[in-house]
Amino acid sequence: MTPEMIMSLARQAIEVMVLVAAPLLLVTLVVGLLISIFQAATQINEATLSFIPKLLAIFATLVIAGPWMLATLTDYFRLMLTSIPNFAS
Repeated sequence: MTPEMIMSLARQAIEVMVLVAAPLLLVTLVVGLLISIFQAATQINEATLSFIPKLLAIFATLVIAGPWMLATLTDYFRLMLTSIPNFAS
């Protein structure tokens, strides 16, 4: 196993991690920002106000993007399993 192979595997792992996490993080960021703007406009200083909307947004994102996320992880896992013989040489 060469250092180039290891770096390639690490790069692929990071790419898959970012691709799978990005939808959830972006939706949470947008919902949090919108709720913060709402709180600033109405002067409501409740720290727990954003909790339920963020949970609902994450759930909706998982329902919508979940199959794609699962397919991406499955493809990466399948690639890793099929390339095990290459690692030994």
